[in-house]
Amino acid sequence: MEKMRLIFENDTFVVAIKPEGVNFHSEGEAGFVVQVSEQLGCPLFPVHRLDKMTSGLVILAKNSETAARFGKMFENREIEKYYLAISMRKPKKKMGWIKGDMASARRGDYKLLVTMNNPAITRFISCALRTHERGFLIKPHTGKTHQIRVALKSLGSPIAGDERYAQADEARKEDRGYLHAYALRFRLGEEEFCFVSPPDEGERFMSVECKSQLETWNKPWELF
Repeated sequence: MEKMRLIFENDTFVVAIKPEGVNFHSEGEAGFVVQVSEQLGCPLFPVHRLDKMTSGLVILAKNSETAARFGKMFENREIEKYYLAISMRKPKKKMGWIKGDMASARRGDYKLLVTMNNPAITRFISCALRTHERGFLIKPHTGKTHQIRVALKSLGSPIAGDERYAQADEARKEDRGYLHAYALRFRLGEEEFCFVSPPDEGERFMSVECKSQLETWNKPWELF
């Protein structure tokens, strides 16, 4: 089994990179959390999660107290998260906010509503990459299931390779789902932590145009 990449570790938590296509929790085979726990030889506590198609940064706590602390921080929106996505469709608007309640749709899908009782809130900027490619830098302000995937679909720009929310025949031709957890920033005690990790898999993410754009997006918290 391939080793998971760790980019930070201290006495209370680790930050690891989840590859695309790996289940977060175990489903028949060892999931991401179990694999990292076995790699480090200690039980780890997930404090947030990524969909199977999403790669990128994940915080795993080393004890239940730290897990509870991170849980409260996520609840209070004290942890800044930034994602990268690529779509093959031009968005209805190039930057701004996407807000609305989310409701269950068919087959486990979700949809965005016009109501605002308990809305999913997402902010984004975008740019042109190669022909027909649009790159997105996204900051979710809430943490709803499938939030970013549904938000981009609502713009008319479903994520490339997203078999659930893009056109299935087109999505299946892609080498991955093009959503990546790119950066995290938060304070824990007196210390500020910033992590930025560009994607390292996926032909579209590896293009010269995308890599060049990421050089201007390398401190995403300065752009929002």
